[in-house]
Amino acid sequence: MAKYLSSGIKYYLFLFCLLLIIQAQGQSVAKLHHDAIVVDTHNDVLLAVMRGRNIATDLSGRTHSDLARFKKGGVDIQVFSVWSNEKYGSGKAFRYANRQIDSLLALIGRHPTKIMLVRNPAQLTEAVKLKKLGAIIGVEGGHQLENNLAHLNQLYARGARYLTLTWNNSPPWASSALDESRRSFPAHRKGLTSFGKAVIRRMNQLGMLVDLSHAGEKTFWDALNTTTKPVIISHSNAYHLCPHYRNLKNDQIKAIAQNGGMIGLNFNSAFIDPAFSANRKIFLKNHRVEVDSLRKLNKSAARIYAILTQKYSEEAKEVRTPLSKLLDHLDYIVKLAGVDYVGLGSDFDGITSTPRELNSVADFPEITKGLISRGYSATDIYKILGGNFIRVWIANVPE
Repeated sequence: MAKYLSSGIKYYLFLFCLLLIIQAQGQSVAKLHHDAIVVDTHNDVLLAVMRGRNIATDLSGRTHSDLARFKKGGVDIQVFSVWSNEKYGSGKAFRYANRQIDSLLALIGRHPTKIMLVRNPAQLTEAVKLKKLGAIIGVEGGHQLENNLAHLNQLYARGARYLTLTWNNSPPWASSALDESRRSFPAHRKGLTSFGKAVIRRMNQLGMLVDLSHAGEKTFWDALNTTTKPVIISHSNAYHLCPHYRNLKNDQIKAIAQNGGMIGLNFNSAFIDPAFSANRKIFLKNHRVEVDSLRKLNKSAARIYAILTQKYSEEAKEVRTPLSKLLDHLDYIVKLAGVDYVGLGSDFDGITSTPRELNSVADFPEITKGLISRGYSATDIYKILGGNFIRVWIANVPE
């Protein structure tokens, strides 16, 4: 990766990270987690903020995340997802994206001693030194550009540092994993159009990370053949262990390593354990009367599951996958591609079921404990917790 570290600033930042690794190796196991730079590449708590939640207060039992629990979990850098679904079409999606950014900036303005906006790796270093939560903005869903490169430029100017090309829906210029998994989806619509490739090239120029989570396989390969910089997979897992359309196949994992990118592992039980979906169906069948009542109240499937898991927490806990299954995905990617290409992309507050040991952002230390128990060195743990993301971001900064 030396070719990505040619400028003085990049070399200095990377050297800083290496020094932290050396320090971590001399520390006790108990301190390793909180002394590392912990980066989570995907969190959807801005959705709760848009619905009126104040993450500066204790939201335990209502969200996975709040400022106090970020601190407790030793999270140093959080990518806050700016998301909307296909209902936000032309004239709505870009405006709503900006409203979400407004909400995050307002939060930062109210709590400047606790959280700061991070626009570049140098500010990431500053946030860590000041012991503030570093907030990076990630835009999830290319439809929020509304087919306008000027909107991409504007989102970057406001602080957005990655764009997930698609969400489950497909913009006119890229196909999503969900759409590509449908037999009815037209073959000619798969992959990137000329405009989609222009989006990639402009992101490379800006230093904006290309995120290929949610991307269909054709879009994935088109993007890798277009980009000149390392990409990220902000929140996906290994298809070999859990054959879900949102996960990565072996050749994709190897290609990310060859590209010099990184994969942030998703904590969603459905993307970790193939047995989860069947167990969830049994759980819902056992509470069929309540499910039917909630449906009559026009509650979504995700909301129904969330309500019932909170009400029957002990029963629901048995349905959730153990942390060991998530670590199996990490082990698999490490063995297939190497320890330099994997990280953490929780998807907290965007998912309804997490591993039993990971109830909120406060529980990130459980991952470090698991990595230690599996024999990972301090150097490797540092890379997994955040170093790999930092490396990829540095490699994307324009000369």
